[in-house]
Amino acid sequence: MAAAKKPAAKKPAAKKPAAKKPAAKKPAAKTAAKKPAAKKPAAKRTPNAAFMKAMTPSAVLAEITGAAPMPRTEVTKKVWDYIKKNELQDAVNKRMINADEKLRQIFNKAQVSMFEMTKLISSHLK
Repeated sequence: MAAAKKPAAKKPAAKKPAAKKPAAKKPAAKTAAKKPAAKKPAAKRTPNAAFMKAMTPSAVLAEITGAAPMPRTEVTKKVWDYIKKNELQDAVNKRMINADEKLRQIFNKAQVSMFEMTKLISSHLK
């Protein structure tokens, strides 16, 4: 008797590298469907005591703000009112303030930035 031949096993096909798929963008509808997180009630904010302390302006600064003692925040507001009333903010760069004669005595410069202004004003408060 002749030995029965076993059928030859098929070799598995060589795997092809997977083609890279472009990253799928998430549709906007899915992101909008999420519920917004519940907000916590905001705590009442108390002002810093150092800012609220009444300060007396110097004679030069008093010409703009008035001579009565007031908090730093009020002094800054009054100086800004003066700047806007006299159109002293630079037209091109709004962060710069062009000093007139009264402000030049406070700033000691022809032009200052709005951030530098509060520092220069504080030297005129007691």
